[in-house]
Formats: sequence, C-alpha cells, structure tokens
Amino acid sequence: MKIGITGATGHLGRLVVEKLKERTASSNLVALVRDTQKARDLGIEARLFDYNKPDTLVESLKGINHLLLISGNEIGQRQAQHENVIKAAKEAGVEWIVYTSLLHADTSSLVLANEHLLTEEILKSSGVPFTILRNGWYTENYTASVPAALQNGALFGSAGEGKIASAARADYAEAAAVVLTSADQQNKVYELAGDYAYTLAELAEEISNQTGKVIPYKNLSESDYAKALIEAGLPEGLATAIASFDKGAANGDLYDDGKQLSTLIGRPTTSLTTVVEAALAG
Repeated sequence: MKIGITGATGHLGRLVVEKLKERTASSNLVALVRDTQKARDLGIEARLFDYNKPDTLVESLKGINHLLLISGNEIGQRQAQHENVIKAAKEAGVEWIVYTSLLHADTSSLVLANEHLLTEEILKSSGVPFTILRNGWYTENYTASVPAALQNGALFGSAGEGKIASAARADYAEAAAVVLTSADQQNKVYELAGDYAYTLAELAEEISNQTGKVIPYKNLSESDYAKALIEAGLPEGLATAIASFDKGAANGDLYDDGKQLSTLIGRPTTSLTTVVEAALAG
C-alpha cells in the first residue's frame, strides 16, 4: 500500500509525513514534490511532481494507492492545478484521494473558498473515492505576527470581535495522517477547527501575559489594515488578502465549534498558549 503526499516539503506536508511515519512504515510513503533534493531529509521515496505539468503527473502517480492532495499555494491557479492532479490520479489508478480544503468552503466569504469548493466539485464528480478535510486556520498564521507586534507595541488587525477557532498546523497534519491510515473514511467531509476560539484582542492579551509587556489589539478597517501591511513591506496583493481574511474572521468564517478535529486525533487541539510560547521561543 503506497500513500502519496503532494507538497510534502511544505510546512504542512512535512508534518504529515512525520505523523504518517508514526502510523505506517516509511516504505509505504511517497513524497510528490517539485524539487526532490528538498525532500532528501524526509527519509522516504521522492518523485518529481508539479501541478502545472499535467503531462508528467500520471507517471509519478503510478503505484500510488492513496493520495493526499495538499492544496497549492498559488491563489487563482489552484482550481486548474488541482484538476490536473485529480485527472492524473484517476488515469493512474489511484484508489482514494484525500484533499485539504477550507473550513465551511460552501458558505465561507473568504476569497480562498471558491477555488476549494470548485476543487471539491471536481473531486466528487471524478469517480475516485474521496475524503475532504476542510481545514480551519492555522494558529501559526496569527502567531507569525508576534515579532511585529512586539516591535510595534501593538497587534494590528481588522477582525473586530470575530472568534477564530484555529489549531496548530501539527493538529491538522495529524488528522490527515489518521484519516489516511484508518478504515471507513471514504466519501466523508470533515469540518476541522480548534477546540478553543479566541479574538485577536485575546491573542494580544496572551502575548502580553507571556512577555510581560502591554501589547494591545488595535482594530483597523479592512482598507486601513491593508495599507498598514503595505507600508510594512508586504506586496499589495498579499496585504489585501490578509486584511480580507481578518474581515472573514469578523464575519465568523474562521469559527466552528463541532470539535471534529479533536475527535479525529483523539486529544484536545493545541492551545493558543502553547503556540504563542513556541512563537516567542523562535
């Protein structure tokens, strides 16, 4: 039984490989990556795999029984990229595709949602058995802002009082590993989010408590937050996207209280306190 992991050298992919090694032999795992040299430290077979080169994908997928399709990171290109992979997987005889989608992709107002939803539809109509992991926000998406918050003396955002039910990236990786190595998972859709929801004001309070510094949360309008991010050096497109994600949080797009993630992994999701501690430790 061979399990293929696309994007295996990415932040999530590396953690998935690590979690899968705890549940199955390394010889059962195949890293599907754009640069096999970067996969050498994973300790598993690596094959060239580029979402943008459909003519090469079938060959790379031969012998793969189960495939984890980790969504690409090129916003605007992902529907076509994912479709390339799904078509190739079907042609190669892949028996099951597990896809990392977005929390509440069918109702979310996030700009990311449409590509995920379209991918889900392509997957469902492909005829290949599937499982959809609708991942919520990674807590690391927000704790990446800790150094800037300490430097600026405040945490900036545009999420208002929106509750964010995020979880550590490792929690989502473990869920993927559990699903890929468990029976009776096909044709399910999971809404995955953290057990503990917080506002950005509460994140700022956590940073303050751990550092002994007063780091307030400063809520800006979406446009003002985007401008601030641009002034901080971010590209305009990225700054606009990040500000829109906060607006989505204000609308409830990053909140879920179903605890399907902790149920899957058999433990509570990683606390905000723990992820902030890790961010401060560098």
